[in-house]
Amino acid sequence: MLADIFCRVIDNYGDIGVCWRLARQLRRERDWGVRLWVDDLRAMARLAPQVDPALPAQHVEGVDVVSWTRPAPPLAPGDVVIEAFACDPPPEFVQRMRDQVRPPVWINLEYLSAEGWVESCHGLPSPQPGGLRKYFFFPGFTPGTGGLLREKTLLPMRDALQADAGARAAFLHEAGLPALRPGERLVTLFCYPDAPATLLTDVLAAGEAPTLLAVPPGVAPYLAAGERGRLRIARIPFLPQPDYDRLLWCADLNFVRGEDSFVRAQWAGRPLVWHIYPQAEAAHVDKLRAWLERYPAPDGIPSLQTAWNGDAEACRLPELLQRALSPDVFGAWTTAARRWSDELSRQQDLAHALADFCEARQENGR
Repeated sequence: MLADIFCRVIDNYGDIGVCWRLARQLRRERDWGVRLWVDDLRAMARLAPQVDPALPAQHVEGVDVVSWTRPAPPLAPGDVVIEAFACDPPPEFVQRMRDQVRPPVWINLEYLSAEGWVESCHGLPSPQPGGLRKYFFFPGFTPGTGGLLREKTLLPMRDALQADAGARAAFLHEAGLPALRPGERLVTLFCYPDAPATLLTDVLAAGEAPTLLAVPPGVAPYLAAGERGRLRIARIPFLPQPDYDRLLWCADLNFVRGEDSFVRAQWAGRPLVWHIYPQAEAAHVDKLRAWLERYPAPDGIPSLQTAWNGDAEACRLPELLQRALSPDVFGAWTTAARRWSDELSRQQDLAHALADFCEARQENGR
């Protein structure tokens, strides 16, 4: 099977983060040929340093990476065409899809949502001009959806690192972090510009437990590295995807944003706070609340999540943070986060669910 994956970079790293993980997993675990079309190779190069943004075509980790230019390169469609997040393949490429004797299976890989309606729409076909058919494929948190991206080796690697204090210390040093002090909590911060990051640092600085806060480039640039009260702030370099996963595994608490880091934080099995990407007509609020209805966190954590996203309880954020970080609540939250990760891992992962779906339609002539 040969798959074309189209990615238009909108949210800096979230779109390409999902597509790059999917492309590699389809190549490694299903032995598919994969062409990844990307309209911003500079953004991709931050996640995959092997990528040369100046090259129109290159082979990286078994995947053919194509610069999505206008007009699009004159490549024949593969067996499967995946447009990520309704990005619409180039019209000339769609015409070549129509010209195929056996048109490819066309997938619209949708945004992740925990909303109940997703199950009823997952896998539905949409007739397209010229005899084509597009299928809606929804990631999600239940067996009635496409699941979440999860490589076969991910959780065994996580468990090994979390069980080895020496390996964790060595990794954090390589990632540019100072050594953790006795009893110090590690927190990571990845958020959009409107996050109340200053309030977070105020609470951590005045907290009972000492905290090391790891902040990557471009995130809350007004937070300077240094020490204040019980808080140390460390500015760390931008990490490739495998190292970012390890950072999440090492942390006690992860503030994440968008979709890619949100999913990876759940696989870390650690407490997380999600800064959801804002959408028109506040559609993101419904998505956040739908996830919180499934997420098994202690009382007060859902209010913390919505306050972090600027809802009516935003004024209570310091109080909610203090309570969430108290030993009893944080201990219960940590236990619940690991249980949630274990529960999700019993479902089929997104890449294999998508591959099975496409192969079945290839065999049945769509």
